[in-house]
Amino acid sequence: MTELKDSDREIHRFRMRLTAFVAIVFVFFGILVARFVWLQVIKYSDYAAQAEDNRIAIVPIVPTRGLIVDRNGVVLARNYSAYTLEITPSKLRANLDSVIDELSTLIEVTPRDRKRFKRLMEESRSFASVPLRTRLTDDEVGRFAAQSFRFPGVEVQARLFRQYPLGETASHVIGYIGRINQKDAKAIDASEDAANYKGTDHIGKEGLEKSYESHLHGRTGYEKVIKTAGGRAVSTLSRTEATPGSNLILSVDIELQKVVEEAYGEYKGAFVAIEPETGDVLAYVSRPGYDPNLFVDGIDSQNWNELNTSEDRPMMNRPLSGTYPPGSTFKPFMALAALEQGRRTPSQAIADPGYFILGGHRFNDDKPGGHGLVDMHDSIVESCDTYYYQLGNEMGIDGIQAFMKEFGFGDKTGIDLEHEKTGVLPSKEWKRERFKRNRAAQKWVGGDTISVSIGQGFNNYTMLQLAHATAILANNGVVMKPHLVKIIEDGGTRARTLTVPKESRRVALKPENIEVIKRALVGVTTEPTGTGRIAFANTPYISAGKTGTAQVIGLKGQKYDASRIAERFRDNALYIAFAPADKPRIALAMVVENAGFGAATAAPIARKAMDYYLLGKRPAVKGQPLPKPGTAGPHAAPATAPAQPAPTPAAPAAPTKEEQP
Repeated sequence: MTELKDSDREIHRFRMRLTAFVAIVFVFFGILVARFVWLQVIKYSDYAAQAEDNRIAIVPIVPTRGLIVDRNGVVLARNYSAYTLEITPSKLRANLDSVIDELSTLIEVTPRDRKRFKRLMEESRSFASVPLRTRLTDDEVGRFAAQSFRFPGVEVQARLFRQYPLGETASHVIGYIGRINQKDAKAIDASEDAANYKGTDHIGKEGLEKSYESHLHGRTGYEKVIKTAGGRAVSTLSRTEATPGSNLILSVDIELQKVVEEAYGEYKGAFVAIEPETGDVLAYVSRPGYDPNLFVDGIDSQNWNELNTSEDRPMMNRPLSGTYPPGSTFKPFMALAALEQGRRTPSQAIADPGYFILGGHRFNDDKPGGHGLVDMHDSIVESCDTYYYQLGNEMGIDGIQAFMKEFGFGDKTGIDLEHEKTGVLPSKEWKRERFKRNRAAQKWVGGDTISVSIGQGFNNYTMLQLAHATAILANNGVVMKPHLVKIIEDGGTRARTLTVPKESRRVALKPENIEVIKRALVGVTTEPTGTGRIAFANTPYISAGKTGTAQVIGLKGQKYDASRIAERFRDNALYIAFAPADKPRIALAMVVENAGFGAATAAPIARKAMDYYLLGKRPAVKGQPLPKPGTAGPHAAPATAPAQPAPTPAAPAAPTKEEQP
């Protein structure tokens, strides 16, 4: 029997299935429409921006670093273009060492290049490219270009390099730049100027390159480019040019700088010359120096070790951070303090038997038998210690400290270099703090004052401070902030701005008292008994000066004999001066480390500097004017160069041995 189908029922089922299917289609279609609306309407602006970002790249344009020139326009730091072979470690597909081995078959890669590369790679950010070779020749660039497809992550870049054409000359003034390491990167990222360093590989590390980094760097520009899916730029949409860094016009006369550096020969020391009326630093010498070009590409380990392990300490910026007892160069300021405080008159004299006794302790003068009857003028000209023993005992340390502070002793000058030391202007409070763990040594005693009064004891100052104080005296109490950069020339507008346009302050001094001291300082270089007369004989100008010899270590009552003392412990030779005496154009302070008497070693260098600056006269024979350190009698200098320690507080330093005419 044939089964009959229920047609109505089948049709009903079909319609139900069709309705369900259509409903499902509409639901999915609705979801698709909703998603389309979400993407194309609601989120249109966001995704359009992302698409644009994928299509458009913003490429930073690194600005050209500003130049550094001396006061006469001589270029001290400049830029030049060269090709560099660089590796981005994160993009390599093979082992780093094997890649370098393959590259060395095309381009010479020395073991020194490899060591420097690995050190730079450790210091650099992981995504940054690191130079393997710099200053490629055209042939080397061509050889690599032909095989570049074999080396993903390796490329040749055209870079601007910093160059210091005078090498070691004025190296502690100019400083140097170096590649941005991880520490630098963190500091940049934390600063408000982080965006300005996009694409920048180098930054100022020392000297003016560091302290004027914000001026020298310039402002980074940007270029909008259209790129392919592979990241290759095909066209430029817009461009904002970079603003070049500002140029620095220094106060330094680089020819004077050369004269002084050559005059030091193989001796170590510090020399600062200042124009009193403006505060311009005319010469800033730290011997020995170093070649800043070594640091631009990343210094290799051999040179780095040589610089850092050398006993001569060439990396030490001596005028800024080397501190020394001033010796007898302190006496003119002591005499001026006595006049200003009413403790002495110019004609008031003392009888010098050759010693001064305080509390049962005998402080000997440098001249056996003494100087006889000595007034203030003679005390400076002949450098009589006994005069200042008595004066210091009367003034007391509080009176000395209060007056010397006005001349900047024991304080930073504010020069435009970082890491300036304050030195030590001793006081009772200073000693309590200095020896807070040793109560027995905290008390200030009379012998401490005696030592301080002749520039020994706890006195410790930089040559920058001593030159600044001398410039204040030469400028009749008007204080000008010492500075190395005289003018900043804007990199965009070329507008020029003076860094120190006016005086800082004035020290209240009586003109007649200043004249007394200046006449005595002139006597040092002109009178028959003057300690500096030999070095300044027959000058066509009148200079004022003061010689000084300062102990490096206390002798504990023993007689000084250079031949029996290790060279690094021999006395330092000092000299301060200004000229012409009636209207000073140059004031200076200097130290020749471990070189003995100031009149024999320091004053002749000062004479060469003044002859050049005032007369345009160069030394007849270039190079070393003095005996080599360690080869010529009692004035020989050693191979080490230190900041000088103060004598033991319980035993005041013995008197200085002053220069014999």
